[in-house]
Amino acid sequence: MATSLARFSRRGVTSSLIRRCFAAEAAVATKTEVPKPKLTVSPSPDRVKWDYRGQRQIIPLGQWLPKVAVDAYVAPNVVLAGQVTVWDGSSVWNGAVLRGDLNKITVGFCSNVQERCVVHAAWSSPTGLPADTLIDRYVTVGAYSLLRSCTIEPECIIGQHSILMEGSLVETRSILEAGSVVPPGRRIPSGELWGGNPARCIRTLTNEETLEIPKLAVAINHLSGDYFSEFLPYSTVYLEVEKFKKSLGIDV
Repeated sequence: MATSLARFSRRGVTSSLIRRCFAAEAAVATKTEVPKPKLTVSPSPDRVKWDYRGQRQIIPLGQWLPKVAVDAYVAPNVVLAGQVTVWDGSSVWNGAVLRGDLNKITVGFCSNVQERCVVHAAWSSPTGLPADTLIDRYVTVGAYSLLRSCTIEPECIIGQHSILMEGSLVETRSILEAGSVVPPGRRIPSGELWGGNPARCIRTLTNEETLEIPKLAVAINHLSGDYFSEFLPYSTVYLEVEKFKKSLGIDV
């Protein structure tokens, strides 16, 4: 009798477990899942637009904002800070830094400041001359040159790796050889070729040589036009952006 009761009780427990399992499966099958809400991200109106050049070019300091003429070419990785004025037809090439935080810096008409140049201006000049840095019209400043509180009159050539210190003056139609160092307050007379460290007079320029000085500035101005068109509002930079998106598998 006890054996039969134990058998019936085991059957009852087993059947109840089976009914519970089927009931749970039926509930899961008939249960309707609530769809999750899709996340939508709306761009903020204050969101800063991407700048593919990747560097801040114009740096205002206090009330001073660099001024660049409409037809002047300033390379995308140039830094202009403070009291800097770049006039019409001039060009400032890759990697140059013009820091007008203490005094004014002026790049005149059809002049060019080439790669990796550093142009600065002091509070005052020890010679009593103007402490601002003036690069007048049709001036070519070679690459890697350093200019500080100096004055370069029209139609001059400053060779590469040259250093012009505070209060130095380069008069019109003069040429400074590459690697020259002009001490503070030194004056380079008009129509002469100077060079060395410190700079000394080498010889007087011929009439043909002086006529070639502005032609060089004009030639570089024409060359900058090819680069200038690349950075217009409708330039070809979008091609590089599309190429980068494709490399990441992003639909263009």
